[in-house]
Amino acid sequence: MVKHTQPDQTLIKMPSLRAVKAFVAAARYQNFTRAAEALCVTQAAISRQIRDLEEHLGAELFNRAGRTVELTPAGSIFYDAVQLSFTNIAQAAERIRHTDSPKQRVTLCCSPAFANFWLGPKLPAFFASHPEIDLNVVVTQNFLTLENGINPDLLICKMAKSGQGYFSQPLVCDVIYPVCTPQYLQQHPEVRTLEGLRDTALLNLSPFGRSQVAEHVDWKVWFAYQDIDLDRRNIDAPLLFNANDFSLLLQLTQNHQGVALGWHYLVAPLVEQGLLVRPVEETLVHRETLHYLSMSEAKARDASCCKVRDWLAEQFDWSLHEDSEADTQADSPT
Repeated sequence: MVKHTQPDQTLIKMPSLRAVKAFVAAARYQNFTRAAEALCVTQAAISRQIRDLEEHLGAELFNRAGRTVELTPAGSIFYDAVQLSFTNIAQAAERIRHTDSPKQRVTLCCSPAFANFWLGPKLPAFFASHPEIDLNVVVTQNFLTLENGINPDLLICKMAKSGQGYFSQPLVCDVIYPVCTPQYLQQHPEVRTLEGLRDTALLNLSPFGRSQVAEHVDWKVWFAYQDIDLDRRNIDAPLLFNANDFSLLLQLTQNHQGVALGWHYLVAPLVEQGLLVRPVEETLVHRETLHYLSMSEAKARDASCCKVRDWLAEQFDWSLHEDSEADTQADSPT
């Protein structure tokens, strides 16, 4: 006996997508004639599609006023919903069409700080050496639960993705030291000592909303590794400024507003350029806190993904070398 599929009421009750497309165009241009021109159809066709849609919904979608039209309250509700849906459909179709393009798209997921201070300055060189690859960068702080539809080919974050459909390799450990501008150091020479540093304006990275899976290092932790109690700050010391955005803290630092903790692989270029300086030599080396480069197992034989992965790993070589030098100058935490 042949089993028949029951009628799908959801699909049956859906309005005509052709009529919805006409509605979106009319709402966007607020004119049936311009909507017809945009869709390469006649104005009569647009009017008919809109009329059929209104009959289907049992509500007027437009207020007609001469040659222009305005959305009714019901039309505004419908437009907000269908515009987002059409955008998603268009983007999905574009991604599918893109698979036939001679260029290959590679999606890299990373943190805002990594994108701004490490990746961004290096991208022009990547574009020049790999014109055949379209790199799609997705920036997030939440690596534990990525948004629906985001399936990165490559990730750089503080957790290994091994066993979750990814191959992971360690890139660098955390090497953390204070940084400020030369101007701030000149105006506050007391920050050349740990006690003076404790009592100056401190720009602190808070953990809130950062989805950290490793130990979070802020000023309290950093000073504790140097046997300094942050709670014993001078009563007249400036207040600590807290933010969970490293980019904001570094921007304030470069504007001479205080001293921030700098992660070596992010701030080393700024130090080398003389834009930032290290007021003290003390460094916290977290050998157990690693940053990983993970690649999707499904892309293991994808030439473009492998090129991007290899390029990223090669760019980190200088960081590993610099970190080794920093290790020799710093006392390792026990």
